[in-house]
Amino acid sequence: MRLFRLAKIVSVSLRFGLDQLVLDHASNTRIGEWVQRLVPRRRFTASRGERLRRALESLGPIFVKFGQMLSTRRDLLPLDIADELALLQDRVPPFPTAQVLDVLLREYGRPVDAVFRSFALQPVASASVAQVHFAELPDGTEVAVKVLRPGIEEVIAHDMALLDTAALLIERVWREGRRLKPREVVEEFARHLEDELDMMREAANCSQLRRNFAGSALLQVPEVHWDYCGRRVMVMQRMAGTPVSQVDALRAQGVDLKALSRAGVEIFFTQVFRDGFFHADMHPGNILVTPQGQYVALDFGIMGTLNDRDKAYLAQNFLAFFRRDYRRVAQAHIDAGWVPPHTRVDEFENAIRAVCEPIFDRPLKDISFGKTLLRLFQTARRFEMEVQPQLVMLQKTLLNIEGMGRQLDPELDLWQTAKPFLERWMSEQIGWRALLRHVREEAPEWAGTLPQLPRLLHRALLRDADRHEAARHAELMRALRWRNLWLGCLCVLAALGLLALCLAG
Repeated sequence: MRLFRLAKIVSVSLRFGLDQLVLDHASNTRIGEWVQRLVPRRRFTASRGERLRRALESLGPIFVKFGQMLSTRRDLLPLDIADELALLQDRVPPFPTAQVLDVLLREYGRPVDAVFRSFALQPVASASVAQVHFAELPDGTEVAVKVLRPGIEEVIAHDMALLDTAALLIERVWREGRRLKPREVVEEFARHLEDELDMMREAANCSQLRRNFAGSALLQVPEVHWDYCGRRVMVMQRMAGTPVSQVDALRAQGVDLKALSRAGVEIFFTQVFRDGFFHADMHPGNILVTPQGQYVALDFGIMGTLNDRDKAYLAQNFLAFFRRDYRRVAQAHIDAGWVPPHTRVDEFENAIRAVCEPIFDRPLKDISFGKTLLRLFQTARRFEMEVQPQLVMLQKTLLNIEGMGRQLDPELDLWQTAKPFLERWMSEQIGWRALLRHVREEAPEWAGTLPQLPRLLHRALLRDADRHEAARHAELMRALRWRNLWLGCLCVLAALGLLALCLAG
């Protein structure tokens, strides 16, 4: 099967001229010269990015998803290719109803009619990894049932092995292959797929995000029905709303689009800076809007996480950009350890200024937050910065949020909308607010420890006294040993003296 799949990949690659993409960069290598003799050069009317996109679509859903992930790696790919890959849509035909019922039978151990009061055989959504059906629980609760595509694990295993082999060849024959790190990109893609293949993990992500936004007036997250979830099936609350991309329909419902766009920015920065846990696949197909102007999040297979250092780095950089403090931006990279410590701050500062200063000649509302972050990554790479995967996911999400926000409100000023949130977050990390927050966090532990202080102090004093007593005892024993040793020596000397006297007499 793997040989057949490899033959198809080679055939599709030749049909769309992907070999020319590699040969253009490998012509000065022995392998490149050898391949050029066997495969004549051809002319194509379509651009290289379009040819790559169409080839991935022809190879099937896993390669489409890989192309979608590649489109977010603008730090590695030429921009024309990244822009074209961003057009990939995960439109996958649904798998047969009989297979759906078989997956549910194996997961629950009983027919679907014995599990649900009703189950819609026609899916409402179908993607490369899973598809969604509406159903009702025995108590009448309306739910959405996400079913993993049968046999997808084997397909992914074969395709990932071939992708890894292709990445290895690219590293060997393309002079820029090592810089692009294709094998690391494939490994990152494999980790994302592993997360999406476990419905229990996605259900846990959904549950965590729902808990983070409990009671929020801005975002709804479906409830997970854990008793019906398994590795291949996820059952969650059925959500209603209008896709966020249908702007005319939202306007007809009386939704305030300007307020909606600002709310999207606030939701994003709340996830990033308050929780350090964010939805990393926020394209319009995964977002609904209620008639009341509240967002609804769907599909939780890909989530991003940030630690305190990441959050501090981002906040400092965003605020420093807004204030045009390029030296602070440069220093933040060095402090975070993302560029070598020997980097000259002044040189790095000048490089950042050259990229960012032209941006500020335009109105703030015309500045792309996501593209500014991208230019920062590309500039930092010249100074040996290793790309941080969690920040690449964040940049992708930020581009999605920014594009969606400006689709709702073309006049959206993302900088001005984000600045108060960032300044408030920074003030909470330093100064008296941070002190009060740490006191509140530590108070429960202190409350349990304070009543025990007298006993703990007494115990510590006893241990200290015991240590002193043990030390004195050890010192006394050493003195006794030395005394006994000297007495023994004296006795020996005395005996030898007496023996000498006796012999002399």
